[in-house]
This record gives sequence, C-alpha cells and structure tokens, in this order.
Amino acid sequence: MAACLEQVALSSGSRLWADKGYCSAKNRELLRQRGLRSGIQRKDARNRALSVREKRYNTLISRNQYKIERVFGSMKRWFGRLSARYVGLAKTHGQHVLEAITYNLYRLPGIVMSKS
Repeated sequence: MAACLEQVALSSGSRLWADKGYCSAKNRELLRQRGLRSGIQRKDARNRALSVREKRYNTLISRNQYKIERVFGSMKRWFGRLSARYVGLAKTHGQHVLEAITYNLYRLPGIVMSKS
C-alpha cells in the first residue's frame, strides 16, 4: 500500500477506501502517519470473530464499495475480461480509459430516459 500512496496526492483527513485484503495493523498505521482516515474493512481471524461494532463498520463501508464493484462487474460482463490486451503502461491505460468511456456510453440511454 505504501508504494500506491507514494503515487497519489491525498489531502490530509481524506478517507482511503479498501477491502478486507488490505486489513492489517501495518496499513492502518501507515494511513495514520500520513494523516489519512481508514476506510479499510475489518477481517476476522481464525480465533477471533468480528465484534458487533466491526460488523456495523464493514456494513457502512460496503454501502459505498458496492457502487464501485458494480461498475467493474458490469464492465467484465459486457466487455469480457478486465485484463490488459496491450504491453506497456501507456497503452494499457488507454485501453482502460476507452473501456470507461464505452461503459458510460452504454449506460447513457438508460440514464437519459430515467431523467425524463
């Protein structure tokens, strides 16, 4: 996570959203040192179940997270795998930008019709 945080400029006090794969004391401490708020879902351990508070915290985070996951799931379903078809960072970035544009164009008729 540290390498990713080096590449982005987040203002102090911003919340970083992440799923259970990033749940560790090391990552939470890293966010605290950078002045960021944690939006990392909690994960239970083999001998320790989640508390009621932690379950409620995960529910609050998942209310925002599902919106993002729904986009990736739709893109995967409509356009095939989300793997890179090109070699090189610039070409792969271009592919993802074009997929995002196509996703928005695909949804456009439904958005326009719902507004009328």
